Amino acid sequence: MKRLFAPIALTIAATLTAGCQSLSAPEPVELRGTGDLGLIIERATGSVLVVDHSEHEILGRVEGLGDLSHASVVYSRDARYGYVFGRDGGLTKVDLLTRTVTDRVIQSGNSIGGAISQDGRYVAVSNYEPGGVNIFDSETLDTVVEIPAFYTNAQGEQDQSKTVGLVDAPGNQFVFSLFEAGEIWTVDMHSNPPGVTRHEAGKEPYDALITPDGRFYIAGLFGEDGLSMMDLWEPEQGAQTILPDYGKGEQRLPVYKMPHLEGWAIADGYAFVPAVGRHEVLVADMEDWGMVQRIPVQGQPVFVMASPDNRQIWVSFAHPKNDVVQVIDSRTREIIRTLEPGKSVLHMEFTPRGEEVWVSSRDSDRVTVYNTRTLEEVATLQAQKPSGIFFTNRAHQLGL
Repeated sequence: MKRLFAPIALTIAATLTAGCQSLSAPEPVELRGTGDLGLIIERATGSVLVVDHSEHEILGRVEGLGDLSHASVVYSRDARYGYVFGRDGGLTKVDLLTRTVTDRVIQSGNSIGGAISQDGRYVAVSNYEPGGVNIFDSETLDTVVEIPAFYTNAQGEQDQSKTVGLVDAPGNQFVFSLFEAGEIWTVDMHSNPPGVTRHEAGKEPYDALITPDGRFYIAGLFGEDGLSMMDLWEPEQGAQTILPDYGKGEQRLPVYKMPHLEGWAIADGYAFVPAVGRHEVLVADMEDWGMVQRIPVQGQPVFVMASPDNRQIWVSFAHPKNDVVQVIDSRTREIIRTLEPGKSVLHMEFTPRGEEVWVSSRDSDRVTVYNTRTLEEVATLQAQKPSGIFFTNRAHQLGL
C-alpha cells in the first residue's frame, strides 16, 4: 500500500464565486453539525465540493484526490469524515468540517467503490485491478486484511476476478460479487481473521444492492438475463435466480452504460429495476420476485431511485439520451414529468426527508436542485464536471 500525505488547499465559497483559489491554511472549524452536509464529486479535476443542502450552498473545495471518474463516498458514524473511493485505487479520508484530506492511500491499481462496516470500524474497497477486496481501519487507514478473489478460469488456471457490488450488511459483514467467477462472497468481520464464505451466482454479476432492511443481496447479471439474489438470513441456501429470462426472444440493444443497482427503487413492496440494454424499468413483486410490469421509458435507464417517501421513482439514462430525467408515480406507474437538468446527467441524490433532489449534469458543469412536490427547479450550483452526489445521511443507512 502506498500512503500519501499531501496538504490540500481550501477554496471557500467566496473564492469559488470569484473563480480563484485560496492557498491559505484551512479556517478554524465552524461550530456546527454535519447532518445537512455532503460531498459532490468533480470527476475531471480530482476534487470534491463540500455542500450544505439546507442552504443550497457550496462551503469549499478539497483537491488532490486523484482519478475520480467512477468515485463514490461512504461516511463515518459521526458523519464528519467522508471516505472517497477513486478509480486509480486511491482511498481518501476527507474531513467535512475542516475541508481537508486527513489521510490517503493508494491501495490498488483500479478500484470500483467501497463500503463501511456496520460498526464503523472498517472501510472496505472493491478492486478491478488486481481484483479482490482490501479492508482498512477507518481511523488510521492501516490495512486490516487483503482478500484476493481467486477462482479457477476456463483454462483450469487460478486467476483473480474483478470484484463489484460491495456493500455492508448486518452482523458486521461485507458482501460482494466476483464478475468473472460468477460468485457472491460474504466476509464476517467479527471473526479473527475475518471469515470468507463463497456462494455460486449467475453469469457475470456487474453490480449489486442490499435491500434497506439488510436481508436480501441482489446482483445484476450481464452474462445472462435475470438477477442473483441471496437471503442473508439463510445464506446456506445460496443464491437463487430472480426475474429469469425477462428478455428472452427479444432483440437486445447495444449497452451504452451499465445500470447502477445501488440506486434501485424499493417502494410499496415492489422493486423497480433498470433493464440492461432496454428502454424499460422492470417492476418486481418482492413477495415472490416475479415480474409484474415493464414501464417504457425514453432511454436505457442507469439509476432508478425512489424518493424517501416511496411516492416517486426518478430515472436517469445512458448516452445518447442522457440529458433528461423522468419521474414515475409509484402508485400508477406512469411517467408524470420529464425534466431537463442539463447535459450528461450522471447522478441524483435526495435530501434525507425527500423534499428535494439534487441532480448532477457533467457537461453543463452544474447541479440542479428540484422540489419533489412541485417538480420545479429551486436552485443551481456551479461545479466542475460533477458526477456523484453523496449526503451524510448515508452514514446511517445500510448498503450506502
